[in-house]
Amino acid sequence: MLDVLLAANKKFVGEGCGVDASKYPRLHLAVLACMDARLVGLLEPALGLSCGDAIIIKNAGNVLDEGALRSLVVAVYQLGVDEIIVIGHSDCGMAGLDVEELRRRMLARGVSDRVLESLNLTAWTGGFEEEEENVRRVVEKIVEHPLLPRDVKVHGLLMETGTGRVRVLVYGKETGGKKV
Repeated sequence: MLDVLLAANKKFVGEGCGVDASKYPRLHLAVLACMDARLVGLLEPALGLSCGDAIIIKNAGNVLDEGALRSLVVAVYQLGVDEIIVIGHSDCGMAGLDVEELRRRMLARGVSDRVLESLNLTAWTGGFEEEEENVRRVVEKIVEHPLLPRDVKVHGLLMETGTGRVRVLVYGKETGGKKV
């Protein structure tokens, strides 16, 4: 697979398709989205984003884990982001995640039982039951997080993976120093 990707890169560079964009997002926007393969080539165009417009952070289930939080903090304080969008999607693989099945698969691939017993796999994976509720919960965690300033607006969207259509679940605004 790597050879296929390297050949595609060689063609890309040879065609002069590189983009000279700043590391500072033009729209002062960060997007926290899911890593789902269906969002590759769908997410950015569906939101009208081009190279250099926004910081895109992807992880399983668009959860606010330490990595995503660190990325948002750096985006706000170092890269000038003043607006955050959390975007979930329909038919997310993290919704209704079967942690016991995941555990069995990990054991079958050589992860030791001792290692798995040392962590709370349910909490560690960040699985959830319903996509809309997850987006709302993540938005609330960001809004309430003490490392992020009160003047950053946070929005929550849900995308239909079949069409790219988005629905607003939370429209961030500032009210009395607290975003809702």
